[in-house]
Amino acid sequence: MPNVAITLTPALTRLFPGCPRQLEVEAATVRDLLHALDARWPGMRDRLSDSLPRIRPHVNIFVDGERSVLETPLKPGAAVFIVTAISGG
Repeated sequence: MPNVAITLTPALTRLFPGCPRQLEVEAATVRDLLHALDARWPGMRDRLSDSLPRIRPHVNIFVDGERSVLETPLKPGAAVFIVTAISGG
């Protein structure tokens, strides 16, 4: 499986102590990436995807600048940005 570079938002890393903002994992698809993150920080996959499974509506996962879905393939060295929405009023 290819290594991919992931950047997470501070809002997400605050929920998982010890989780860095930038890291690398081996993953062939976005789904594999979420499983790899969940293996290191249990519960992270459930924050990012639902039981259908699909990426949650308030989460965007960009692969090399393109919005992705769970089935999106990952190339070696892909840049993945996981962005969570911030609400307020």
